[in-house]
Amino acid sequence: MKKDNKKVIYWLLTGCLLIFIMVVIGGITRLTHSGLSISNYKLISGTIPPMNETEWNDAFELYKQYPEYQKINNQFTLEDFKDIYFWEWLHRVIGRFIGVVFIIPFLYFLIRKQLTKPTIRKSIILMLLGGFQGFLGWFMVKSGLIDRPDVSHYRLAMHLTAAFITFAYTFWVALDLIYPTKKVIDIKFRNLVRWGLVILLIQIIYGAFVAGLDAGLLHNHWPLMNDGALIHESVYIEQSPVIMNFVEGKSGVQFIHRYLAYIVVALILLIWYRGKRIEKSDLQTKSLHILLIIVGLQFFLGVFTLIYRVPIVLGILHQITAFFLLGAMTFSLHRFSK
Repeated sequence: MKKDNKKVIYWLLTGCLLIFIMVVIGGITRLTHSGLSISNYKLISGTIPPMNETEWNDAFELYKQYPEYQKINNQFTLEDFKDIYFWEWLHRVIGRFIGVVFIIPFLYFLIRKQLTKPTIRKSIILMLLGGFQGFLGWFMVKSGLIDRPDVSHYRLAMHLTAAFITFAYTFWVALDLIYPTKKVIDIKFRNLVRWGLVILLIQIIYGAFVAGLDAGLLHNHWPLMNDGALIHESVYIEQSPVIMNFVEGKSGVQFIHRYLAYIVVALILLIWYRGKRIEKSDLQTKSLHILLIIVGLQFFLGVFTLIYRVPIVLGILHQITAFFLLGAMTFSLHRFSK
């Protein structure tokens, strides 16, 4: 049987779809403040939720021992707890399912000798990325179980960014099999797209910082940050030294996320404009048009998400579109690489 066949491609694309679903559910979990509802980690037995009233009460009693209940949700009833438990449980179950969907077909393809050596190496990297992502998820949750009723925004950013990178790499491996040959293009242009990808990843990190610090709940004005002021004065006095305001201060983090958005849009406009001036295939042309459309949609979603103080629907749409934007950037880079 032919190596790196269509079944292998479908397997990789299924992984991309599942990671996308995982990120969406993760966003809902974050926006509904459900992430700390399950206070322990059981790889196998944790797959099954509480099945009767006794088990639900035991889970609720465990939740009561941690800061989120004691400092914020001490008015919760068992029914309130069940609501937040569901999203975190679903998030973890999908994570386990992704592991199964990756490992079992990988072993099957390996035994049947349907993978080339380069694809085997890339698949092992994917396995390591997936395992690391699972570790980061629990590492993030642990930060909210000690003395503060919220997870570290640094760990949240690590967890979210690792998911985006795992998706991008899985998609890239699939594209390598779908398009085994690549057209040689202008190296400077390819490097420009690479820089666009790097800046986009930094923007995704700052988006996670904004989410982790709830920084989208203030400065709900646009285009300026606060009633005609370019930036609120608190960005300079929240933290010392000043640089810490831009990684830990709510105003400073929002400031970076806002103005990086302009840079991302400008870079993609530049990529699109310069792309018009080089010889390219129809598929390459379409990849640039898609990139331009998605970044425009993402920019306006970001503005409305901010103005309306991050309602769940807009918050999720903003995160979903970031995912699509990364996919479009990855596809464009792949199509313009040698």
